Amino acid sequence: MRYDPRTERPPLRFDPFKSCTVPRPIGWLSTISRAGTANLAPFSQWQNLTFDPPMVMFASNQTPQGRRKDTVVNAEETGFFVWNMATWELREAVNISAADFSPDIDEFERAGVTKAACVMAPGPRVAESPVHMECKYHSTTRLPGRGAMGTVDIVFGEVVQIHIRDDVVLPSGKLDIAAIAPIARLGYYDYCVVRETFEMVIPAIDPALLDGLEGRR
Repeated sequence: MRYDPRTERPPLRFDPFKSCTVPRPIGWLSTISRAGTANLAPFSQWQNLTFDPPMVMFASNQTPQGRRKDTVVNAEETGFFVWNMATWELREAVNISAADFSPDIDEFERAGVTKAACVMAPGPRVAESPVHMECKYHSTTRLPGRGAMGTVDIVFGEVVQIHIRDDVVLPSGKLDIAAIAPIARLGYYDYCVVRETFEMVIPAIDPALLDGLEGRR
């Protein structure tokens, strides 16, 4: 099969584009409004960009009514957003927080998770999550779509604080990803969970580059 997504409908019942770039890390982001309402929402277009300094991004489509998401507005107005690692144990809370609540609703309360204070960000982080990154807002790039939902805000931020729970760190100094069991998006309503990892070292590469890939000190 072949089709042009610019001019043709997908020849499948479900749009395959949504399940091609997988698995996608989940940006479970917490912010706070200028009015003081905590917000929590997952975004499957989330990624780290570089490491020196560490920079991240997330993309947020608009609502069907053309309203920009609260996370974007809060990040721009307060200057911060916080990434909370989404895990298997927290999957139901992540899913609840995906609902389209109004800006005056506290999603921490709706999802049944606990607020923990941040060091620099004015909003809270999810206490039950094992890893967090406080991100200072950098900029927003807005890409127009063919409709309200297709229009997207791409938000960039610099990581200024990292929180890691002691029990998810291995003696080697690496994160115990299998024990953390992070979840990722597969498109549609499908997700996956990481419970098994394997290692492959790039052959014949400069040792300094290997150190850079692993983030060795």
